[in-house]
Amino acid sequence: MGMKIIDAHIHYWIGHAHFDQLAQESGHENSEEHLKSVFEKEGIVRAIVMSNLKMESNISSFPDFLSYCAGIGQDALDSIQIDASIAMAEKHLALPKCAGLKIYAGYTHIKLDDPVYTPFYELAKKYDKPVAVHMGVTAHSRALLKYCHPMQLDPVAVAFPDVQFVMCHFGNPWMMDAAAVVEKNNNVAADLSGLVAGKLDVDSFLQKQSGYIEQLKTWTAFVENYKKFLFGTDWPLTGFGGYIRLFERILPEEHLEDFFYNNAKRIYRLDC
Repeated sequence: MGMKIIDAHIHYWIGHAHFDQLAQESGHENSEEHLKSVFEKEGIVRAIVMSNLKMESNISSFPDFLSYCAGIGQDALDSIQIDASIAMAEKHLALPKCAGLKIYAGYTHIKLDDPVYTPFYELAKKYDKPVAVHMGVTAHSRALLKYCHPMQLDPVAVAFPDVQFVMCHFGNPWMMDAAAVVEKNNNVAADLSGLVAGKLDVDSFLQKQSGYIEQLKTWTAFVENYKKFLFGTDWPLTGFGGYIRLFERILPEEHLEDFFYNNAKRIYRLDC
């Protein structure tokens, strides 16, 4: 289709065995060289890494074609080191390559409106950068779904109206609830990452998962504002080409440029 694309949600951990396996299952290779070649082929001009690394890691050394959100995991919220985590979060947010913060709700067993998060929200406001939040199903059973239901984000969005939140995965499978939160709150957008795992055959998927796709169409349309939706893959969970073609098929054509590029550039303040 020739338009520029921003992948607003990937993971990046070269040399990690699990990431190597996931990349292989999605038809890719977990290497910087491979990722760069695929980006050139698909017209992806930037991707945003949702960092799985510890807050104190030197994640600012990601390749030039990647920006990142500094991840706030359970370890960062430990009462013994919370002050150090807050200070480190500010160091990240001050870097141009850092596009925001990422909260791993569900994996962290803490409500989003718990006061422990308040300093991070205030830093996001100070640096005018978004807070991305994991919402919906999780990758392992040790996570708790009650902390990553889309409704968890509503009171936080109300309490911090000057902070831009990005609901990751559109709260899948609670898309009805996710749509209500996104539609209601001016400061909440959603990425549509991670809705499919593995190598994607678009025609087969559309046929086998027609009910799922109709729900996705219904609840994105319900919001009545496609400027609130961002493209993201959740790589290496899923591949790039098939995921791009999927959304080319199911979202209204007149909104594709916003979805694939403009919205992420605006929301994450990117210079690409």
